[in-house]
Amino acid sequence: MDRTTEMLASYAASLVYSDLTPATVHQAKLKVIDSMGCAMGGYLSEPSKIAQRMAAMYTSTLPARVLGSGRPTSPEMAAFANTVMVRFLDCNDTYSSLGGGHPSDMLPAVLAMGEPMHSTAKEVILAIVAAYDMFGAFADLIPMMSKGWDQGTFIVIGSAVGAGKLLGLSQEQMGHAISLAITPNVPTRQTRAGELSMWKGCATAAAARSGIFAALLAREGMTGPNEAFEGRHGVWEQVTGAYELNPLPRQDGPFSIERVNLKYFPAEYNAQAPLWMAMDIRKKVDPEDIEAIHVQTYWNAWSEIGSEPAKWDPQTRETADHSLPYLLAVGLVDGNITPASFTLERIRDPKLRPLMNRITVSENLEFTKAHPEALMSEMEVVTKSGERFVERSSYPRGHRQNPMTDQEVETKFLGLCQEVLTPQKAQTALDTLWGLEDLPDIGQVIDLFQV
Repeated sequence: MDRTTEMLASYAASLVYSDLTPATVHQAKLKVIDSMGCAMGGYLSEPSKIAQRMAAMYTSTLPARVLGSGRPTSPEMAAFANTVMVRFLDCNDTYSSLGGGHPSDMLPAVLAMGEPMHSTAKEVILAIVAAYDMFGAFADLIPMMSKGWDQGTFIVIGSAVGAGKLLGLSQEQMGHAISLAITPNVPTRQTRAGELSMWKGCATAAAARSGIFAALLAREGMTGPNEAFEGRHGVWEQVTGAYELNPLPRQDGPFSIERVNLKYFPAEYNAQAPLWMAMDIRKKVDPEDIEAIHVQTYWNAWSEIGSEPAKWDPQTRETADHSLPYLLAVGLVDGNITPASFTLERIRDPKLRPLMNRITVSENLEFTKAHPEALMSEMEVVTKSGERFVERSSYPRGHRQNPMTDQEVETKFLGLCQEVLTPQKAQTALDTLWGLEDLPDIGQVIDLFQV
């Protein structure tokens, strides 16, 4: 196999639980808690209902359950349906880097493979850490977004490795799983361009599903292309350009899961800092008195949430949570951003359009140079009387440089669960997840989230 595949497979196959520090395990539990809360918050959504209907069409000799309903299906379809739930609110974790994306989209794949294998929670935690490290190895170096490709490229590799760990794949089999994951699964960025569809929150679910499929194929003896990355017509030549990944394990830094940011607001991650600034501005200025708002930010943020006409007139929930003008307007008027901010009635409210049309967004080259180490944004607000207010932020709440407390993560979890779980069930689930590493069978986690 090529050097890239060999390095990834060697690392994935050799990683053991004793390699993890207490801080690593704690971060893994935080990500599970955060993601399961997001899943409950997305359970009643229309994309989730569609995915659940699809999952109900499948049976398997390796049954895995859909969160909420508890319906058994195949591991691939459980991963798909459960990832759709996790992603719907756009409130799950984010890896800020040149590549970026949402590594917790891989968690349902690991859980879906762990359940039928009756994996211990420690085995699942290890698989999660390995999956995140796969994601980070690529995301640290490759700016997929600017190249027109989507983050599912990272998700499918991490999902294959996470599932492969639980299947007990050898190093050779792991290499084939990685090759079988990446070669047929390079998604385009059209998923997140212009007016966004339901697929925005489902694309990485498809990648998670494909990752499990690749791992299962490798277990059965299927071989993949030997030079998936470096060979003729491989990923380096056809998709990204040539890269030499940083060696794994890293000698000078923590596991990738320890460098992941959480979201405080249910909105695209690059909007988190501007939204905090809007909350501060609101304490000083009545939204009715605002004449103009100008936001300067880095290229990724401008491109993703502030550069397209559709972002000034969102018609779908998926466009709205990726629209900086909408997010700022509704945040300033309502004083917060919650799941209730994204009903179609609120999204299409004509009363918000005048304020949205007073918002402009531009790239600041200084801020772009500082990214991804800092997420610099500046907001200037001009009132109708001519007063000017300026706010600047680099590390929104939840960023690894400004982390949410465990209590804040608990509050977020309980709030997201309240529509589908009783307070007692939600609290029991939370208490159990804090002791996750002690569970003898990961199926006990799925038991906790039955509506």
